[in-house]
Amino acid sequence: MLASPALAQPSAQASHAPPHVLPPALAWSGASEKLVAREDDPWITPAEVSDFAATPRYAEVRAWLERLAQASPLIALETFGKTGEGRDMLLVRASKGPAADGKSKPVVLVQAGIHAGEIDGKDAGLMLLRDIAVRGKDRLLDKVDLVFVPILNIDGHERMSVWNFLHVRGPDEKGTEGNARGINLNRDYAKADAPETRAMIALLRRLDPILYIDCHVSGGFDMQYDITFTYAGWGRYARHRATANWLEQRFGPGVTAALAKAGHTPTIYPSPIDTRRPESGIRQSPEGPRYSTGYGDFIGVPTVLVENHMLKPYRQRVLGTYVLLERAMTLAAQDAPAIAAAKAADRAARPETLLTRWQPAKEPVGWVEGFKGVAFESYASPASGRMEQRWTARPQTLRMPIVGQEPVETVTLPKAWLVPAAQAEVIDRLRLHGIRMEILEQARALELDRVRLKDPALQAPHDGRVPLQARFEHARARETVPAGTIRVPSDQPLGLLAAALLEPESQDSFLAWGFFPEVLFPPAGSEDFVLAPIADALLARDAQIRTAFEARVASDAHFAQDPEARLEWLMERTPAPNRETGVYPIRRET
Repeated sequence: MLASPALAQPSAQASHAPPHVLPPALAWSGASEKLVAREDDPWITPAEVSDFAATPRYAEVRAWLERLAQASPLIALETFGKTGEGRDMLLVRASKGPAADGKSKPVVLVQAGIHAGEIDGKDAGLMLLRDIAVRGKDRLLDKVDLVFVPILNIDGHERMSVWNFLHVRGPDEKGTEGNARGINLNRDYAKADAPETRAMIALLRRLDPILYIDCHVSGGFDMQYDITFTYAGWGRYARHRATANWLEQRFGPGVTAALAKAGHTPTIYPSPIDTRRPESGIRQSPEGPRYSTGYGDFIGVPTVLVENHMLKPYRQRVLGTYVLLERAMTLAAQDAPAIAAAKAADRAARPETLLTRWQPAKEPVGWVEGFKGVAFESYASPASGRMEQRWTARPQTLRMPIVGQEPVETVTLPKAWLVPAAQAEVIDRLRLHGIRMEILEQARALELDRVRLKDPALQAPHDGRVPLQARFEHARARETVPAGTIRVPSDQPLGLLAAALLEPESQDSFLAWGFFPEVLFPPAGSEDFVLAPIADALLARDAQIRTAFEARVASDAHFAQDPEARLEWLMERTPAPNRETGVYPIRRET
């Protein structure tokens, strides 16, 4: 056991900056360093000017891009929405114009700064745009267009501080994870609460890219790998197989080879089981549509999550991102017809089930031999009162189990979901996602699946919502569905996304995100002097109810001594008009 590390640093109260406690960085040099502009280059980026110690703020990014757009006909700067605080959301389109047949070229869409403290993609993208526009790499645009969003979470980006993202080595000041409301935009794709997410979903629909790349920086444990990436359902859990096959068979090997040639150490992102015990393994798991990668999987768009390693120097991470993006554009151009075919195949598929719950498999689904890890030591922390890690920068190799998942719950999709016209918030999200709907022009009498919540419980608030958990009881019922009801068929390209949003068991359903608080409200009551004789009469005339009531009184002392509970139990068994408390408002047409 080691002693607690001493810090030759003023106390936090006496200093405006945090103490420098990150472990030593592994030595690195690589061919990608040739990508850095000379000091006298008129198109040197702000990050290069600072030798990657700093990253430019929004206004400086916008001014630099405006100057580039004025200098090159290949570059166009546009806005595509407003942030919560009213800032223009920017995109850059790099294009040589339509293809020879006059049709628009397929698009590679890259976004940076969804978590504004993980900003590598922004500065890599500016360098790549510079080299496309004025440094001779315009060949990258021969068969595809590049659409680049330099900062998705602009409001969080402008909250820069040396205290943000303390685990990430550079730049000196970073933005926040959440937007102005503290919403994590990479948990918001399904519920679409934030204006930034809504703008990005609309952009995805408008562009329908052949490749979508979301740039991040990882947390977790130290390791030798610097540039990592992954996809939804990596390994075996993708919701749509054709696009996943292209990512796994073409994108991954192609990008890995390019990064290695440029001097980087890439791998598929090793999502850790336990950061304190790296040898416990790497997680493979399905993803829901709350995440960019999960959302891309659900809508049939090949989507890549870049996770640069937090402890690698900012310069190294930015250069690796540049290499990845450049190679991604080349691969997308080469494989555009194959990607289009994969997207079409996925969108033609009509899955009949949706996996909604899973748990870690008892046995590993594979092993990573020779995982390039880093050794750590442990010391007793007076602050935490436990043993903490101190990474040593000593390389080591590990044999890492890959821990997969086994299904716990799967639901069968209905023919359609019936959404009451009053559920405007839900209908708005369905329209935003591009899910096909129809409005019933006349009332219909239908046999439907009616879902009742059992033991509903509110969860800890996060990302602008108070989530809800419950068990569910399904029952057939004949109901008259009023005119104006929204019918959402499952037989459509986005049927699986509709299921993830509307099936109550789904972890990313609108219900799970707390969209229907009214289902928890008790019905309007009446006076006890009115209810009691109605309940007395029910007991007198209905032997079956009387027997059940007496059994409940005999077996439940709390119930027996609670007059309100007794009356409520009996009134629930009357033909009262308000029967919607505890009932999921959306019906399932099976």
